[in-house]
Formats: sequence, structure tokens, C-alpha cells
Amino acid sequence: MSCSQCRPSGEFPREGIFHIRTDHPVLLQSLQQFLESHEFTVNVNLEILSANYKNLSSLQTILEGMKREFNKQALHSFFCSLENASIESNPFKTWIPFGHFYERIAHPELHQVIQQQLFTTYSQPIIHLASNKIYGYEFLLRPLADSLDFKPYELFQMAERSGFQALLDGKARIASIQNSADAVPPGVKRFINFLPSSIYDPKHCLATTFRAAAEAGVDPQDLVFEVVETEEIADIAHLKSILTAYQEKGMKVALDDLGAGHSTLSVLKELRPDYVKIDREIISFCDDDIEKQHMIKQIVQVANEIGAIVLAEGIERKEEADVARHYGVELAQGYYFGKPVPTEKLMISAE
Repeated sequence: MSCSQCRPSGEFPREGIFHIRTDHPVLLQSLQQFLESHEFTVNVNLEILSANYKNLSSLQTILEGMKREFNKQALHSFFCSLENASIESNPFKTWIPFGHFYERIAHPELHQVIQQQLFTTYSQPIIHLASNKIYGYEFLLRPLADSLDFKPYELFQMAERSGFQALLDGKARIASIQNSADAVPPGVKRFINFLPSSIYDPKHCLATTFRAAAEAGVDPQDLVFEVVETEEIADIAHLKSILTAYQEKGMKVALDDLGAGHSTLSVLKELRPDYVKIDREIISFCDDDIEKQHMIKQIVQVANEIGAIVLAEGIERKEEADVARHYGVELAQGYYFGKPVPTEKLMISAE
């Protein structure tokens, strides 16, 4: 991952010049023949091929054709860029891998959402089971009202495929911090998701997150950053360095969607998070499933060994809350306690 993946790329010109670069002369010749067969006027300068396009629809069509015409190895060798034909001396030096470029052109609305940060946050309460009082809120990315609609998981999937994962993840973290500043009183925890795979160098990549917290006047102790891809951890050492970077700033960390078994036990003992969130699949109808109750008990025991607080998510029924409380789970989250609401409504209700 390069730092360029954390920066917006700007909007694509609706009409302009499409540039493709490859180090393989034979592929360049094949690509030239392919474009010319689709009535594009092509210019070739060394390893760069250029062709005018009249609208993004025609560009989408030609990219679809390239995916059908060339194999994956060939496509991996292509790097693309666009130039605005109406602007003199317009640079086009930002070369994007074909796969990323294709996804950005194929999903212009999602591309726009990420580039222009057309999203906000909703907040779902987290309850302390012993007192039944609000302990904190989890902040969730949602579409802006009266703006482009999208499904959050589809936006993050597109961001991953298009090379925007680090950009979106960083913007979402900062939006959560900023939105929470006025809406949530001091001492109430703010749980904020993050993707470890979007963080290349913790001290460098998280600098904007730490600065946002300081500028918003949010106490670091009130911030809990939770890993949302716990089951896909490939590099424990890298993740540990990220969690340490947060903790060194006085912030807390959580592991999300934990199941049970040896992988959970080893991950918990290695990473030693401040919070452990039990997967909603384990919580769902756990009152009717002895095996699920055993899993909950096992996770609570290991969490107690390392001094972590356990949070059960996805609770939708009183019986599930009762089971969680019985086995020593301290915190709970789910529709039974409250649905996500626009973060600004928290401020209104507190007034």
C-alpha cells in the first residue's frame, strides 16, 4: 500500500483522453488493434497508448471489452490514467492499476461518495448489563440524507477492489471522531471500526486520526478502536503494532466478531485487547443452544485472564441478554437495547 491510496484522486473528466501504459510491446500492439477495431483513434508514444473518449459510458464499454479480450496476467500489466482534454498541460501522471481503474469507472456513484465524503455516522448504544445504563456507542457509516444512497458493506467492498480502502477507512474514522465530539458527553465510550489492512505504517497512517481526536477535544480514553476483520488476521505482529500505537496514545482497542476455539484463544492472548466482542451468530438464540452458551463461557474466561471487557453484540431478545449476563458478559449491544440513529440525534436528546 502506498501513501497515494490515502489521498483522493479527484473526479474523472466526463470527456478526455484515456492513457494506458504497459511494459510489454506485444500487449501494447494487441491493445492498439483492439481499440482501433472499436473505432477509437489511437496514438502510441513509447510504452503509452492514448485514445480520446467522449463520455464515461463509452469508457465503461471499452473497459468491459478489455476484460473480455485480455487474460488476468495481461490486465495486471496495464496501468491507466485520464487526462482532461479541455485543460492545457493537464498532467496524467497518476497511473492506476487496471483493476482499480476499472472498479472506479464501473461504479461512478460509489466513487463519488468516497471522493466527496458523502456519508455520515449513525450511533448504536452499548449498555452496561449490570446497571442497564449507556456505556458507549458504536459509530457506523451511513449515507447522507438527501444524497446518494448506498449499502455500507457494498461501499467498503468497492473501496477494497478499487484501491480506496485506506482512504475510506481513514475518512470514516475521522468522521466518527468529529461527529461524536458534540453528541456524546465525556466519559461515554465511542467504539469506532477500522480495517488493519488499510494501515501500512501505524505511526504514519494513524497520525491524522490522532490529530482529529486532539482537534475535536475528545479524550483519548473515551475512544475504542475495534478491528472488524478479526477472523481474517494474516499478520498478528502487524496488527499488534497497530493496537500498540492506539494504546500508546491512551486509546482502547477491541476485537470484533470473535467466535470460540483455539484461534480465538491464541489471538486474545497474543493481542491482549481492552475489549472483546462476541459474534452475533453465537449470541443469536443462545438461550436455546447449550453449545453457544459454552462458547460464551469460554470467551469470558479467556477475556478475564487477560483483563479484557466482554461485549455481546447482536442481542435482539431479552432471553439472549439474560444468558449473556448470567455468564459474566459486562456489555451488550443490539436492537433489543436500541437501533442505530443519526449521531446528531444523540446531541438533541441530551439537551
